[in-house]
Amino acid sequence: MAKSLHDKLTQALLTKKFLTEKDLKRARDIQKKEGGAFTSVLIREGMVKEEELLSLMSSTFNIPAVNLARYKIEPDGVKLIPEKMARQYRLIAICKLTNTLIVSMSDPLNVFAVDDLKMLTKLNIEPILSTESSILEAIDKFYGTEKRRLSDIVKEQETSDIEVVDAAKEEFDISEAALEGETAPIVKIVSLILLESLKRRASDIHVEPEEDSLRVRYRVDGSLHEVLTIPKKNQNAVLARLKIMSGMDITESRIPQDGRFKIRARNKEVDYRVSVLPTSFGAKVVLRALDKSNLSMGLDKLGFSEYTLQRFKEAIAMPFGMILVTGPTGSGKSTTLYSVINQLNTADKNIITIEDPVEYQVEGITQVQANSDIGLTFASGLRSLLRQSPDVIMIGEIRDSETADIAIKASLTGQLVLSTLHTNDAPTAISRLMDMGVEPFLIASSIILVAAQRLCRVVCKACNGKGCEKCSSTGYYGRRAILEVLRVDDKVRELIIDRASVDKVRNYAISKGMKTLRQDAMEKYEKGVTTKEEVLRVTSEE
Repeated sequence: MAKSLHDKLTQALLTKKFLTEKDLKRARDIQKKEGGAFTSVLIREGMVKEEELLSLMSSTFNIPAVNLARYKIEPDGVKLIPEKMARQYRLIAICKLTNTLIVSMSDPLNVFAVDDLKMLTKLNIEPILSTESSILEAIDKFYGTEKRRLSDIVKEQETSDIEVVDAAKEEFDISEAALEGETAPIVKIVSLILLESLKRRASDIHVEPEEDSLRVRYRVDGSLHEVLTIPKKNQNAVLARLKIMSGMDITESRIPQDGRFKIRARNKEVDYRVSVLPTSFGAKVVLRALDKSNLSMGLDKLGFSEYTLQRFKEAIAMPFGMILVTGPTGSGKSTTLYSVINQLNTADKNIITIEDPVEYQVEGITQVQANSDIGLTFASGLRSLLRQSPDVIMIGEIRDSETADIAIKASLTGQLVLSTLHTNDAPTAISRLMDMGVEPFLIASSIILVAAQRLCRVVCKACNGKGCEKCSSTGYYGRRAILEVLRVDDKVRELIIDRASVDKVRNYAISKGMKTLRQDAMEKYEKGVTTKEEVLRVTSEE
């Protein structure tokens, strides 16, 4: 039967002059050498247009052709066919009618596909015709290219191109979970999760236990995307593997834990900061990728506007004083401060940081990890740092009045101090320090610059925002910092000492050239860097 259908198609192609005998022989030779469906060879080699072949097959075999883009596909029917089979045979179920499953196929000559479907579904199969490209698009939509069963990915990739460079010593006799966590399939699963995250430029990996599965999501350009679902039976082993790599206690499941490890993959080293949080269905693990290559760019390549860049260069040229970068978690504050540190990192400067945790390990500077459990807080650590004769100090975050007071006094006695605050805009940082109990005259004397920062997504250059494979059909690729920079001059110092309102400080700064977050974002929109939707998403009305 397969032969007679094939003969009918080839005869029709020759009769309608779509192919010559020479073309037919070449197509058969390619199919014999490379495999695949005969119709796919014809389309791939450009011998017949996809739409023309569809029309010809429809009239030759009396099979209706359907434009899937205009047809409502029933999800219940789709679920009857596994994604792997749908992709293998280039087909998708349209709907189920009593004992018959209507299936859209690009190659109805493939009787093996029809037989497999009958055996699998125990239903009669009624094929209809659609183009291969539209079927693949429908498969992507209904099964999801992002959300694939991990077992399929493991089968696709036999070896993992990843090396753990810096992991804790592994104990294999702690528990059965430790042993399971080191078995080859589990090691491969975790390696693939890490590799896939690097391919997609993920800044965070979220491994989240649910009632009946383990969900994996990646944060790409600030947005979370669900990518994998791992069977519940593998949950403990996967979590154990991540804990072992991060140097954590795998026997402890009641309290949060923190750790880190480093991998070498794709000719680059990436540090991961790992946090484990107990939940109702098991421990949730978040891995934050810390790519040092971002730090070597310097201020000139961070995408700052000319005004912003100039203000930063003036500030870091000062021998002492305080520079603050404000914004919510994930707004790029650390990257900006580390870029400043990198620019200041010369042999004639003693640079010391105190952080919680130490995010990037940078050669040439002294980095201290704060640890409140042993009394090493920002405040106590800062006192010790000052006895080390530093030229530049970076404090991970000013969280309390004691830290604020010591930091400001340090900036008045010869050190350049860099730190972060959680405020919505630049002028509000001043009132925040006052709320912490710092005297206005100290704030006015110490601060030389405050920058509020956000990150907006950048329009993908490959497709101009239309969506393509490079940007995973989002229309965005990468992020760019938008900043509001307040330079503290004599007039601002007067306003601070007089305890002027935030609005007064803001209005004066704007009159002297400060661009608000919204204005800086709008400039990037007007230059085609981002979209208006992004501007509205990341900034608020002034």
